[in-house]
Amino acid sequence: MKKTTTKLADGRELIYYDRDPNVLRDTADQRPLEAPTSLSEVRRDPATGDWVTVAAHRQARTYHPPADQCPLCPSRPGRPSEIPGADYDVVVFENRFPSLAADAAAHVPVRTDPVRTGGPGVGRCEVVCFTADHDASFADLSPAKARLVLDVWTDRTAELSAAPGVQQVYCFENRGAEIGVTLAHPHGQVYGFPFTTARTERMIASAALHRAETGGNLFEDLLAAERADPVRVVLAGEHWTAFVPFAARWPYEVHLYPNRRVPDLTALDEAERAEFPALYLELLRRFDRLFAGPGENGAAVPAPYVAAWHQAPALRGEELALHLELFTIRRTVGKLKFLAGTESGMDAFINDVSPEAAAQRLREVSS
Repeated sequence: MKKTTTKLADGRELIYYDRDPNVLRDTADQRPLEAPTSLSEVRRDPATGDWVTVAAHRQARTYHPPADQCPLCPSRPGRPSEIPGADYDVVVFENRFPSLAADAAAHVPVRTDPVRTGGPGVGRCEVVCFTADHDASFADLSPAKARLVLDVWTDRTAELSAAPGVQQVYCFENRGAEIGVTLAHPHGQVYGFPFTTARTERMIASAALHRAETGGNLFEDLLAAERADPVRVVLAGEHWTAFVPFAARWPYEVHLYPNRRVPDLTALDEAERAEFPALYLELLRRFDRLFAGPGENGAAVPAPYVAAWHQAPALRGEELALHLELFTIRRTVGKLKFLAGTESGMDAFINDVSPEAAAQRLREVSS
């Protein structure tokens, strides 16, 4: 993998990741852009302890542009984009409208009142463009290209984990307008949070309780139980296992674990990295085959989904296990799983599909 770092016209960092070690990346960004200013701040909810990011400047971000004005496609004559090059394998760049940014420290005060605790939203938000093909999806990538993306996620995890003020690195993809995606081009994001997220805090607490009660590691025991009774296992390789969790929150939700517990992407070995692309691509393709289309040919309906890497925080969470959580908000053909009063108001999920039935369906739609 060749890594080439450059700057966009407004000073944001852009990084090309190429499989060809001989490719040259010397096209400059000629757009007349002003340097961005971040007004992000983080505020602590005194009732729950959760951190909330306030990023009011993001209201002006790009929203569903036409395909010929996509800012994630390569630049072409008369149509410059966020990527100056005429083509690319994988590109990462600092978000033009970030939720978190290093320069927030210069614009947002620190709050120390016990019930009004907060400060600048210092961190990093990056966009990861998986392919130059606007009409593709992650599931369309070759295993070699998917491996390159895995290596990019790993590189960004290593770099951002060492960045000042970053406590947790989160790599993820949102796919589909139903999820809320505003740019149709296949891409994901990487966040460097200045705090440990609420979900991870709960995982840390659960792992500590499990250790105290059983003497074992929660995630090792969880994975061992699923593999021993594989009614919810969807895919099983030599180094990875994909299963629907016992208490799945979403109608179709799969967790993908390396069989060897590691804290983050940087700790995967070569055998684990080599096996991941084929398993993950098959999983994504099964999600796309879940729902027969309403059209006369019964074509598959692309599944809107969130794919989320859970990693241990940079300085905490030694009990945690790296894993990817993949879920779709579609519960059946033409119907979405909306977060209504119980989920949105109380964080109490009600699932419309039994985890065992979901796993069976995902096995049935194999390639």
